[in-house]
Amino acid sequence: MTGTTKREITDRQWADTALLWDYQQMGHALRPCDVAIGLGSHDLGVAAETAGLYLRGLVKLIVFTGGPNPSRPDHFPRGEAVHFAEHALSLGVPESAVLIEPKARNTGQNIAFSRQALTEAGVAASSVLLVSMPYMERRAYATCRQVWPEVEAVCASTAMNLHDYVKTIGDDQLVIDSLVGDLQRVIEYPKQGFAVAQDVPERVHDAYQRLIDAGFTSRLL
Repeated sequence: MTGTTKREITDRQWADTALLWDYQQMGHALRPCDVAIGLGSHDLGVAAETAGLYLRGLVKLIVFTGGPNPSRPDHFPRGEAVHFAEHALSLGVPESAVLIEPKARNTGQNIAFSRQALTEAGVAASSVLLVSMPYMERRAYATCRQVWPEVEAVCASTAMNLHDYVKTIGDDQLVIDSLVGDLQRVIEYPKQGFAVAQDVPERVHDAYQRLIDAGFTSRLL
């Protein structure tokens, strides 16, 4: 099935999705950091949230990272980082406060290439705000701990509940498929050396398996 196929989502499936949603957010308290890294995705809300953190004074520099979006290549035709940066500038972030990293194609590259861009710009960072989609926080954190263990990582995303987030995306199944796919990566990527291991509670794993069995599989590896 595809992410755009319409189907009825049962109450049990929504409850299982909510378990994944809650688990995949880190619940970090926001604090000032040296730099924010806006992780490219299909969700322009990440750019808006990153801009908001800058405008609140939590960071003085932003790196937007990401090339063409693999799931929606026509969505940001000039690459995620470029479109995210343009959106941030439209919200009041000065161009001087933004670095663009346009080559990353996965989360590991987002972190590694952003680190490289900062080094080339002469910026030494000991703490970063990782700004992502809400359900991607845990994977972003685990990836950063593996790829850039020396830096302190604080996760941030737009504060909203699951159903409000689904409304912003406009596709129930795509969101559920994406949550399932992200949790699979949290589980599997440490085995491949891409991220540090995270404890997955049994109830969360059981919910994940039920959603897979129900066919929410379009974003699985």
